[in-house]
Amino acid sequence: MLGSYEWRIGTRHLRSTHRRGFVSFVAVMSVCGLALGIATLIVVLSVMNGFGHVLRGRILDVTGDATLMGLQGTTAHWRALERRVQAHRHVEAVSPYIEEQALLAHGEYVAGASVRGVLPRQAARVTTLAHRLEGGTLDALRPGRYRVILGVDLARALHVRVGGSVVLIAPEGIATPAGLMPRMRRFRVVGLFDSGMYQYDRGLALINLTDAARLFALPRGRVTGLRMKFTDPWQAGPEVRHIAYSLGGSGYYVSDWTDHLVNFFRSIQITKSMMFVMLSMIVAVAAFNIVATLVMIVKEKQSDIAILRTLGAAPGNILLIFAVQGLLIGLTGTLLGAGVGILVAQHLQTLVALLERVLHTQFLNPKVYYMSELPALVRAGDVLRVCGVAFLLCVLATIYPAWRAARTAPAEALRHE
Repeated sequence: MLGSYEWRIGTRHLRSTHRRGFVSFVAVMSVCGLALGIATLIVVLSVMNGFGHVLRGRILDVTGDATLMGLQGTTAHWRALERRVQAHRHVEAVSPYIEEQALLAHGEYVAGASVRGVLPRQAARVTTLAHRLEGGTLDALRPGRYRVILGVDLARALHVRVGGSVVLIAPEGIATPAGLMPRMRRFRVVGLFDSGMYQYDRGLALINLTDAARLFALPRGRVTGLRMKFTDPWQAGPEVRHIAYSLGGSGYYVSDWTDHLVNFFRSIQITKSMMFVMLSMIVAVAAFNIVATLVMIVKEKQSDIAILRTLGAAPGNILLIFAVQGLLIGLTGTLLGAGVGILVAQHLQTLVALLERVLHTQFLNPKVYYMSELPALVRAGDVLRVCGVAFLLCVLATIYPAWRAARTAPAEALRHE
């Protein structure tokens, strides 16, 4: 067992003042290197977690947990279908929608976008997009009033503000004596939404379901599909497939939120695993600096070790003395790195915003990364895994120097004293 004198001697050696305190300086550098590697690994893993968490939340804000669509592009008798879907116990809310591609024009500015027709009250129960509105409310989308809510980047591309108007041009034309004319209608902009994802803020416009049916000339009782919200979003895929099978199976196409940007989610997970492995190498290098530190301490303390041996200390006691030093360096570096990493990750957005203001640049282009800020989410499991691996490496790094110190021969060490 570890006695009090092994602990006292081991800690005293780390405070060595011989050779102008060089050994103590090297020990401090070992602690700092280990802490820096651990902090970096925690911050990187937290950023990967934050990307996935924020991206998932913003997708659910706009799309809902799952959708049920007809194979022919539309679904008939949607009210009866809605009642049957709502009857499933894991479904919290259902909302019909019509979604088509269209052109939006404002003066000389034209932009393509998805136009989604919704029933405001039902859409608010399925998605949280109503909380992302910068102006207006979903209730302003009343049938027959021809009103529209645009994404902020789409409004910016069209150079239109709340209170202005845009012309929606449907892809289907109308046959007239003068030829084929596009189907179009003027809508008044009653609000803007900011989902935080450029893909939706630049490419989505919301109108009332009835107005969408008229604009796109859909037969009465037909919609594109139903959006659903489940009690557990993680079970949305199996649940929506179960619902489709119960409705007849072959007549519907289903998708859930994991299908959106599925490759991006997969790349985040792969990148997280790769970064853990690569940055663990940095932690390993820092941990094995402990070997050099302890070897120097053993070399410096040869005479002290010999004196302890002549006083009756067994090789096991010597081994424990130097094991204490290595474990103290590892434990201090691990705890310091975990604390710094968690602190930086929790204030990362503030630090990044400060750097962007100082450097007059933007680190994340929302057109490329789907978001403009750098989110971070610290998970206890990741912190424990990083700290566990780092401390294990420190334990392994301590074995050789401690074993070498235990093998010191007193006579050889005192020969030149």
